[in-house]
Amino acid sequence: MLSRLLSAWLLMAICVAVHAVGVTTALRRVKRWPGLIDGRFWPSTWILVGVAGWTILLHMLEIVVWAVFYTWTQGMPDIQSAIYFSAVTYTTTGYGDLVLPVTWRLVGAVEALTGILMCGWSTGFFFTVVNRVLAARSGAESQSQ
Repeated sequence: MLSRLLSAWLLMAICVAVHAVGVTTALRRVKRWPGLIDGRFWPSTWILVGVAGWTILLHMLEIVVWAVFYTWTQGMPDIQSAIYFSAVTYTTTGYGDLVLPVTWRLVGAVEALTGILMCGWSTGFFFTVVNRVLAARSGAESQSQ
């Protein structure tokens, strides 16, 4: 059981690293986007769409990391099932139509906790970007008056 928890901890650490690199990359790009500077509606909206899409991509990558592990350890019969199970677990949807073997179920719980944490981080990041967009809009409106 300890080795399985260590594996789960390692997977969580990989997800945190992926998320850290992804969020840092996105933040650097957002700072350079022209829509953030002038505060116009459509450029600002496309910034938010881009950040949302990038964040979903990060989450999907993290889900695939867990799925590869489940397939490699025979926790799931194939990669398709593993990706589906991982997505349902990571997002805490938990349909229950696929389950890990009894000895691996605590790993699934750690994935769910990791998903909650990463989604919270993404929410905080998205909130930060929205605040920057709104601040740019306020600045642009006050300069035009």
